[in-house]
Amino acid sequence: MDDSGDGLTSTGSRTTAQSFKVVLLGEGCVGKTSLVLRYTEDKFNDKHVSTLQASFVKKKLNLNGRRINLSIWDTAGQERFHALGPIYYRMSNGAILVYDITDEDSFQKVKNWIKELKKMLGSEICLVIAGNKIDLEKDRTVSLEDAEKYASSVGAVHFHTSAKMNSGIEEIFLSLCRMMIEKADKQTADNLVTLNRSGSTRRRTVIIDDEDDVPSKESSRWCCSS
Repeated sequence: MDDSGDGLTSTGSRTTAQSFKVVLLGEGCVGKTSLVLRYTEDKFNDKHVSTLQASFVKKKLNLNGRRINLSIWDTAGQERFHALGPIYYRMSNGAILVYDITDEDSFQKVKNWIKELKKMLGSEICLVIAGNKIDLEKDRTVSLEDAEKYASSVGAVHFHTSAKMNSGIEEIFLSLCRMMIEKADKQTADNLVTLNRSGSTRRRTVIIDDEDDVPSKESSRWCCSS
């Protein structure tokens, strides 16, 4: 896939890249692997192949002049692999929760995954929900209104996708990247504020100590000349 597509810009003069880990979660057969394959290789396979435990791919892109390295983890949806979930989604910056719009149960399972993610990672992870297989709209059982209402209630963004029609795939990953960048920038800014406040406190403490313990003339001249 050409990384210079819509919403992407050239690298410019930046030499460092931001790295983010993204995990896809959802029941088996909802199309997680198809979404990843379409996004990373622009391919679609009509034959379903179950993911065993998890697979891992990398994707590089330029977003508004910023170089981004994505580590994308596609996890197995079968019930017997659910206990392995925490191994793959820990330290994740973003998660894509996928359900099949023709399968109400797969949508309900998304709610369980989000509860687990929030319990383990709190508000540190960015969440996107993908209602997949919109090429089967006539067989829909999950209403758009219910899906979007739920997404809003948990601080997630909802998208409709179809790996078969290549619909909504680029948008969902770009949106998640923007969310992760915004959160990373905010954390960096907050850390700088904390460091500045800490440094300011230490400087004030030194001044108070100097007043309590009057320095010699020699040390006073040294302080003044520094």
